[in-house]
Amino acid sequence: MKLTNLIRSLADYEPSDAKFISVYLGERENEGGPEATRIWLKNEMAAAENEFEPDSDEWSRYREVTERIEEFLDSERDESASGVAIFASLADDSLFETLQLDEPFPNNRFFMFGRPHIYPLARIVDQNPKYAVLWADTNKADIYIFGGENHLDVETETRAKVEEIHNDKTRGTKVGGWSQARYQRHVGNFHLQHAKETVEELERLMKQANVQHLVLCGDEATIMPVLRPQLSKETEDRVITALNMSQYASEEEIREKTHEAVRMHTAERYLACVERVVGAAKAAAGLGTLGVEETLAALSNGQVEELVLSSVFEHINYSPKRVEKVLDAYAPGDDNSGSEELPEASEKRQIADELLVRAMNSAARITFVEEDTLLKEAGGVGAVLRYNMNATASV
Repeated sequence: MKLTNLIRSLADYEPSDAKFISVYLGERENEGGPEATRIWLKNEMAAAENEFEPDSDEWSRYREVTERIEEFLDSERDESASGVAIFASLADDSLFETLQLDEPFPNNRFFMFGRPHIYPLARIVDQNPKYAVLWADTNKADIYIFGGENHLDVETETRAKVEEIHNDKTRGTKVGGWSQARYQRHVGNFHLQHAKETVEELERLMKQANVQHLVLCGDEATIMPVLRPQLSKETEDRVITALNMSQYASEEEIREKTHEAVRMHTAERYLACVERVVGAAKAAAGLGTLGVEETLAALSNGQVEELVLSSVFEHINYSPKRVEKVLDAYAPGDDNSGSEELPEASEKRQIADELLVRAMNSAARITFVEEDTLLKEAGGVGAVLRYNMNATASV
């Protein structure tokens, strides 16, 4: 199942009296490796078992599910996976989902609520965007697609290199009786034609794969002056950077260098995003919110165009009493909530998930930001609005 589809499915889960287990393992970030992580998880599951009456039906069901989790980690876990997520319902045998990812989760976490905990999963998808890489010289080009949810999942077979383009018409050509100027024009025409064919294929693939970011690689002196002018304005606007890279660079070297470029671009995007939210919230038009309470109300009204949250979960803070008032003010079914059972206002992780669910249900864009000092001061949450309720009412 695609990660975005799984997030949507978990967000739509209807809570019941039975508990729901969510496990996140990020072994690359934790000392001791897999064995230490397994010991930690056993201890967490043993502690959670105390919530059930011994030998009760719930206790028996809990033991079955935790044994299934341990069996998965013993026999099915991929050693190459840096991050593992497991979701299991105590009420439904069929709801047992596992993920093995190429990126680690920041911390090991074990949760047992009445509903799945989706915040870490939504965050890791948002922070690993899909991007295209075009490596080109004057007679050859390679197109790669890195990142995105398919490349996160180690169990999904993906091929980064999606196209190879060759043009041998300029390789090994001899001047012969031609004048040097005529020869250069001849070679230049072939270089131009190669660039046009490459860009045409690149733009077709980017559109087909819905890729929003592009990194160019190659010799800055020879191919870039010919290649870049052939890009459409739409594609040029998606260029993050151009890297000077040898034709002998391996796919792994290309991935590492371009990934770092994407990370730097993302950091700049985060800063601009936070400034946009803060500016919108402070402007006279009132097309922005800061804080969990105001943002939750705007999401319930369907006002939010873009929900912005801190990727550092500890930065999300609010008044439980004020949040409870917002939840009570909107009847389930008319508030973009995911279910008729509202979350506990005192449980921060449930409220964070509720923000995500209401954003998804109202087609709002969701962005997790790292460079968020300004957002931290506002409780780690803000939004850009589609419209201002007060302005609409006055009209």
